[in-house]
Amino acid sequence: MRNIFALVMCGFLLMASSPLVAGEADVIDVRVVKVDADVYRFTVTVRHDDEGWDHYADRWDILDMEGNNLGSRVLLHPHVDEQPFTRSMTLSLPMQVRKVLVRAHDKVHGTGGAEMVVIVPQ
Repeated sequence: MRNIFALVMCGFLLMASSPLVAGEADVIDVRVVKVDADVYRFTVTVRHDDEGWDHYADRWDILDMEGNNLGSRVLLHPHVDEQPFTRSMTLSLPMQVRKVLVRAHDKVHGTGGAEMVVIVPQ
C-alpha cells in the first residue's frame, strides 16, 4: 500500500511541475450580435490557466463549418490574474455563413480545448 501511495504522489508531483499543467484553452461562452448587413461582434470568454509569457492563451479563432478561418483575435499578453477572461472582435462574414465554430489556442498546446458552435443571427 505504501508503494502505491508513493507512486501516486510521485506522479502528482511530476504533473504539478510539468509545463503542461495549464492544459488547453477552453471557449466557455460566445455572444454574437449583428451590427450591420454582414458585420458581427463576437464576444468570447476563454478559460486557461495562464502561467506567464511562455504558456498562455494567445488567440481565439472563428471558423466556418468547413474549417476555413474567418478571423482571429490575437491576445498579446497572459491573463494570469484574470480568469476566465472575455474579449471582443468585429468581423465581416460571408452572407452564406449560418453557423461558426469558435476555438481558442494557447502557446504550448495549440488548439484542442473546448470549442463552441454558434448560430450567426440573421
